[in-house]
Amino acid sequence: MCRRHNVIFWYLFTSDLLIRINYLKIAFYTEMISVFSHNNKVSMIKSMTGYGKATALINSINTTVEVRSLNSKSVDLYLRVPSLYKTHEMDLRSILTEHLVRGKIECTIQRSDNGNNKSTINKSLVKSYFQELKSLEEELGSTINDKLSIALSMPEVMVSEKIEADEEEWIELKSLLNLAITNIIDYRLQEGAMMKKDLLRNIDNIAKLKQEVQPISAKRLDKIKERIRKSLQTNLDEVRVDENRFEQELIYYIEKIDVNEELIRLQSNIDYFLEIIHEENSEGKKLRFISQELGREINTLGAKSYDADMQKIVIKMKDELEKIKEQLLNVL
Repeated sequence: MCRRHNVIFWYLFTSDLLIRINYLKIAFYTEMISVFSHNNKVSMIKSMTGYGKATALINSINTTVEVRSLNSKSVDLYLRVPSLYKTHEMDLRSILTEHLVRGKIECTIQRSDNGNNKSTINKSLVKSYFQELKSLEEELGSTINDKLSIALSMPEVMVSEKIEADEEEWIELKSLLNLAITNIIDYRLQEGAMMKKDLLRNIDNIAKLKQEVQPISAKRLDKIKERIRKSLQTNLDEVRVDENRFEQELIYYIEKIDVNEELIRLQSNIDYFLEIIHEENSEGKKLRFISQELGREINTLGAKSYDADMQKIVIKMKDELEKIKEQLLNVL
């Protein structure tokens, strides 16, 4: 009796210890995600593209969690899990959405039991698949070889005797999922760092091109003034032009094509873009809004240029801005 009590005590102690260890695991990986989030606040941006994978033994069964993400305007989550974890699907979705925020996200959980987990064949489902294949065979008028093998390879044919995961297994799965999320966040941060370099180079090029516009803008006014005077002399021949009236009209015309305000606003938007991209928690949406404002000012510069050299600079600005917009589509 004493030995039996010792065995029971040891079993209970071991079970409790495993549960505590699993709780520590999930706490550790949750903290890791928190650390990544905190590090992300140190002047970094995240890409929406990423990949994370984690593998571990859960109840002696090799379990793999894979998470992929692509750019998307909102959260588009596709979850593929074994029937064993279907009851926890909403919890899995909540965890993924909380940490990955946005993007087209695909999460796959796979179990390779290597024969350790007893399963049975869902005969009614196999029959249903088989009948569907026979029906398709008749419709197509051609033979489908080895219909039984195809039916047996269809989803949910093999049914595990274990209907749903217990609390201990669920805790281990959460810790594995958090590890995969940590890996995908790391991937997003690495790609975001490269994207940030490109964005800073593009916005710096726009700022340099803006500096080239200013001297050209001042010279073009003299060119425009001289061009209008020559046009008047050519078309009006000997008719005398009222210089005062000419100057008044010229001032009015020059005011309409003056670009000083556009250059000031363009610089203001460049400064704001740099401020946001260097923020602790930079936002892709906000950067996209600023890029739209940059586009408006650059387009106005082009419309008011009336100068070939200035038009060339505006085209270069537009090229740099398109690169920025393309990159920002993938910024979280």
